[in-house]
Amino acid sequence: MTEVSHQRWGEVPSQGTVDLWVLQSSQVRVEVLTLGAIIRSVWTRGNNGQMEDVVLGYDDLEGYVSDKRYFGAVVGRVANRIAHGRFAVEGHVYQLDINNEPNALHGGLCGFNKAIWQAAPVEEGVRLSLRSPDGDQGYPGEVQVSVTYTLQGETLTAVYQAQSTRTTPINLTNHSYFNLAGQAVTDIYDHHVSISAQHYLPVDNTSIPTGLVP
Repeated sequence: MTEVSHQRWGEVPSQGTVDLWVLQSSQVRVEVLTLGAIIRSVWTRGNNGQMEDVVLGYDDLEGYVSDKRYFGAVVGRVANRIAHGRFAVEGHVYQLDINNEPNALHGGLCGFNKAIWQAAPVEEGVRLSLRSPDGDQGYPGEVQVSVTYTLQGETLTAVYQAQSTRTTPINLTNHSYFNLAGQAVTDIYDHHVSISAQHYLPVDNTSIPTGLVP
């Protein structure tokens, strides 16, 4: 059974209060912030039997407010890059702000990662919701978006939902950085990653897919 609790964690001037939500099972502890729907920490037991935090984060709210690396946040409306910050939908061309020259990255200058989300408890977790108005960061349509984090034993699940009043690109994800040996370990050079895929998308020198499939 997962225990769900929350407390005030700080305040962002001109935006409001930021709460810290805690999901605690017998094996894992997860901390979530209402700022950016950020996963602040994931504590789990390592091979040595000790509890370690495997998600990188900051000790205080100021770290997240000034963060430029999207630590632990939900990024959107569109995760990753849009070439030259420009796209066409239903015959109309939209121009976004360029925040990763020469492209638009992770939703823009003030994306979902910098917003304070509304939070409510659900069974074994928390649901965070956000309203993105029509024209937000240059995107069309008002969007109601939510992410639900649930913890069952050792399994942390994130479910994303979005509904727009107009056709608009949506591509949501969490942007946590992991160190499976724990935050106290200097680097991840002993980590190994394996991805089962038949193809991958090569990118150009600005990290935009070339369209070629090797």
